[in-house]
Amino acid sequence: MTNYILSIICPDQKGLVHKITGVLYESDTNVDRTDEYVEPETSTFFMRAVYSGEVNPTIISEKLRSILPKNSQVNVQIQRKKNVVLLVTKEHHCLSDLLIRNEFNDLPFNILAVISNYDSLKELVEKFGIIYHHIPAFGTDIEERMSHEAEMINILNQYDFDYIILAKFMRILTSDFTEKFREKLINIHHSFLPAFIGANPYRQAHERGVKIIGATAHFVTDDLDEGPIIFQDVIAVNHTKTVAEIAAAGRDVEKIVLAKALKMVFEDKVFIAGNKTIIFE
Repeated sequence: MTNYILSIICPDQKGLVHKITGVLYESDTNVDRTDEYVEPETSTFFMRAVYSGEVNPTIISEKLRSILPKNSQVNVQIQRKKNVVLLVTKEHHCLSDLLIRNEFNDLPFNILAVISNYDSLKELVEKFGIIYHHIPAFGTDIEERMSHEAEMINILNQYDFDYIILAKFMRILTSDFTEKFREKLINIHHSFLPAFIGANPYRQAHERGVKIIGATAHFVTDDLDEGPIIFQDVIAVNHTKTVAEIAAAGRDVEKIVLAKALKMVFEDKVFIAGNKTIIFE
């Protein structure tokens, strides 16, 4: 039996769950789990269902669209590992964690390649038998950024990927790039957003005398560090911690938050709803 993930977003109306599960039943599939949520502000219905069977998923999609409200989003896909490309700069902690998880199948994903604007992590990546693309970047003006991104796009076009993971990629992406890969870009931010946006967040936190620090994994949009949030977590700190000690603790939080966020995304548990997410854990 083949396992499938069904995702639906549509206007809410009476009897949706009955209609949807009825289609699955009549198609001789077995429903293993369903999760539903109605967003009250917009009266939008979200549903994730796991089912098994041998019916062509296109047929299931067509049947569902015929009984759902107009403009419904219906997606049926085989439950599988996701293919990803990582973007990195010089920091190794998130990259190292993902390489290990990839090597030992701790997350449902395959790392196809790593792209970096520095070559300092090349040896580490190639130890795992993964291709490393070094694309130097020499400036931050718009022309240089677009030129650098054009080279990245040429590389990305070589791979059949589901997501691009910014594993501490420390360059601001242009709106052209974020729009081209809309809902496919996932970033780990070294702060509990929306606090301490931008550079040197741990120094900012130290100067403010904060009692907790955290990290945020989110989808990337044209609004810097303001895309839909997937997962966040925090740890306690106090006045005795130096900036270096806070940063070291923060790096641990970052890699854990990123891994937890990616697990939910790769298992198709995350729905994007405007500038926020609906997550069936």
